[in-house]
Amino acid sequence: MIIKDNKIVIFDLDDTLYNEIDFLKSAYKEIAEEIANDINADALSIYREMLICFDNKNNVFETIIKKYGVSYDTQELLHIYRNHVPELKLSKDRQDTLNKLKHSNISMGILTDGRSLQQRNKIKALQLDIWFSEIVISEEFGSEKPNSNNYTHFEKVFGKGQYYYVGDNINKDFITPNKLDWVTICLADNGLNIHKPNNVSLMNNEYLAKYTITSFIDILKVIDK
Repeated sequence: MIIKDNKIVIFDLDDTLYNEIDFLKSAYKEIAEEIANDINADALSIYREMLICFDNKNNVFETIIKKYGVSYDTQELLHIYRNHVPELKLSKDRQDTLNKLKHSNISMGILTDGRSLQQRNKIKALQLDIWFSEIVISEEFGSEKPNSNNYTHFEKVFGKGQYYYVGDNINKDFITPNKLDWVTICLADNGLNIHKPNNVSLMNNEYLAKYTITSFIDILKVIDK
């Protein structure tokens, strides 16, 4: 990469830096183990049934509680889901891309919506602090995307330069950075995204990213233009 000007890249977290389905599977495994210990059952069977419920768009927790007659209620299982320490690993293409950006002296940040503990647990598990010096989580910051304050915070931290935002959710990720004249990059759904966006054909252009990529490492091509 040939970097001529000060460039700053801000990333979404879920379904951008990693696949959120991996967090879901990690949580389901822990919940299945908790239930198995409670009723003396096979954790793997419970886990597999939870995944089937999820794929069928059923209420996973209610289904499992009803079938197995466990002592947990849905709120308790939801608490485990949100607050468990996940087993996550950053994929090689993510590592390679972030390393190239870092070695090019590009500043990087994370802007994500969500609960503080849940998002911090993900960030720690993925060891993202190796690459990111500034992280904004909506619960800690006090506002969510697309609030402009969440984006302009990085301009205050990193100063003048060309800003890029990499995300996946056309409902809220890109409308504000487009207005701020950032370069917006949408990582297309590889079929694993948990939350599906609205119909793209019905979206106003202001919601859409300037670039859409199918491979994470293609971020480098956009930034090097």
